[in-house]
Amino acid sequence: MLAKQQDYPTGPFRADQLRDGDPYELDDGHPIECLPSGGRHAKANLNGGLALKTDPDVESAGFDAGFTPDEKNLRAPDIAVGNVPDEPGWVSGAPPLAVEYADVGQDEPDLQAKIRALLGAGTRYVWVVRLTGPRRVEVYEPHIPPSQAYPGEQLEAPGILANPVPVEALYDPDAAHEAALRNLLQRRGYPDLDAVREEGREAGELALILRQLRRAVGQIPEQDSQRIRRLDRDGLAALAEALLDFRATSDLTAWLKRHV
Repeated sequence: MLAKQQDYPTGPFRADQLRDGDPYELDDGHPIECLPSGGRHAKANLNGGLALKTDPDVESAGFDAGFTPDEKNLRAPDIAVGNVPDEPGWVSGAPPLAVEYADVGQDEPDLQAKIRALLGAGTRYVWVVRLTGPRRVEVYEPHIPPSQAYPGEQLEAPGILANPVPVEALYDPDAAHEAALRNLLQRRGYPDLDAVREEGREAGELALILRQLRRAVGQIPEQDSQRIRRLDRDGLAALAEALLDFRATSDLTAWLKRHV
């Protein structure tokens, strides 16, 4: 480890001289010690990672992944979104979106150097979540003055994230869970939770109507059953009313031929 300087040349250091788990990053060959985070920082990091990793457009993300745009630089954002392969070793290049958490004891000059290094290596957005003072997120992009977003506002990363991210979702567990639920539903083809509830209601209505039809006319022919399942909610409502007059499967078949 770099903490034992005698194991290494006097410098400058190269990224391949560090091993996975060494508590250092490199800035132009100069080691920067990266110490463990406090509880608040760690919990916020986990919440933000949940909200971001589940986004429908995100294929890869990771915590503390080490990126090496060249042999003299090694940077590990708190959260990296994109370009995180499932392979050992440092990652070449930079993540499209990087998130840093700044809490008490933050080394501000080092943070700004890290932001410049990431943007210079190809990162499109760096979000700095400030956990001290008023909660806020600083947004950094190449060649654009930084901006700030506050609770109640949303962050966007076009081409990286499908959905806007509420500022609170980067640190608050309830907001992160809500964003993750939305994201996971969209990954399954549902726009939101209301769509799941609606599908559940329709499935319940369909099951009830099928039971009522079997009581009224007996076994339902497979072709008629398939037609029933193609009915929308208004069609099911109409069938529920009409079946009161059915006496045989022929009545059901005739009705379906007229309405499906």
